[in-house]
Amino acid sequence: MTRVLDNLAAIADQLRDQAPEAERLGRLPDSTAKLLKSAGPIRLLQPKKYGGFEAHPREFAESVMSAAALDPATGWICGIVGVHPWQLAFADPRVQEEVWGADNDTWMASPYAPTGIARPVDGGYIFNGRWQFSSGTDHCDWIFLGAMLGDEQGGIAGPPTMLHMILPRADYEIVEDSWNVVGLKGTGSKDIVVKDAFVPSYRVMNGDHVIDGTAQREYGVTETLYKMPWSTMFPLGISAAVIGIAEGALAAHLDYQRGRVGAQGTAVKDDPYVLFAISEAAADINAARQELLANVDRIWGIVESGGEVDFALRAAGRRTQVRAAWRAVMAVDQIFARSGGNALRMDKPLQRYWRDAHAGLNHAIHVPSTVYHASALSSMGFDPAEHLRSMI
Repeated sequence: MTRVLDNLAAIADQLRDQAPEAERLGRLPDSTAKLLKSAGPIRLLQPKKYGGFEAHPREFAESVMSAAALDPATGWICGIVGVHPWQLAFADPRVQEEVWGADNDTWMASPYAPTGIARPVDGGYIFNGRWQFSSGTDHCDWIFLGAMLGDEQGGIAGPPTMLHMILPRADYEIVEDSWNVVGLKGTGSKDIVVKDAFVPSYRVMNGDHVIDGTAQREYGVTETLYKMPWSTMFPLGISAAVIGIAEGALAAHLDYQRGRVGAQGTAVKDDPYVLFAISEAAADINAARQELLANVDRIWGIVESGGEVDFALRAAGRRTQVRAAWRAVMAVDQIFARSGGNALRMDKPLQRYWRDAHAGLNHAIHVPSTVYHASALSSMGFDPAEHLRSMI
């Protein structure tokens, strides 16, 4: 076990206190990024060769939850930026050295949505595109960007092939004032633009192979951590952040309600209906935590024993992640609705947790429709259609 959870506990007050400033700035303050680099949550999944911990993903999820309970934006960035070292660990050694060789605290941003086109040329690709939602990007010096393989005319080549392009900060532009949102504002999830960047072939990964595990097998990883399925690892930090936000909301709610007297003149401590809602919400949030952690433990056990994590298992795992996040946020709704009008005031932290929790559900990995559809079919022995298998 690493000491990252202890490190986060040691800076808990600073992380909690800077949350309003992060929201005002629309990104984490530089001082917060510095604190996180010292605490080490972004290095949990990083190879030991480059100063990482190669930690069990359960500890990664627990650390993300801990940070998110203190400040949702901080936890979100720990979950998003923190998973990128896991993928870089089975990228070309040359790009690993470029990213981490001089500074093993170098952070990488994303997004992976394939909204760029990479046109093949000698030695690599000419790359263009625009992306939304690059969380924590102001504090990152490299980035993973999703792309479709292009043809010579600049269109999409057939059959469609998704690529993950790895670029240094000099090769892309962060679009300022592109993150004006109602929730998770402190994440600074701004737009990214790339114009005619040359990306050498060794900085390109086949995105389809990363998702189906081919890339890991071709690289020859031996560590259980790096043989884990993409569908377990990539959503893990995001779902953990949402559950951590819910835990923070519960803590803020309890603090707020402790001395409150309701509109009917009854102290909350004497109101059995509010107390019922608090207990039910606390149980649901804890259930969300436990099922997320149990899910990653289960997948780890299968991989570590040399077993196969087939599609049905992956789909069930994704179903668990999605439902855990929704369960936690629905519980937050129950306690927020019983907090009275003063909880709406912007100087009360509860309203920020409520907004940020809902913003976390808007991430594509938390859309339940196709995940539930695919999981139900595979649990009955049917083979889901290709469009239902996305990110599973």
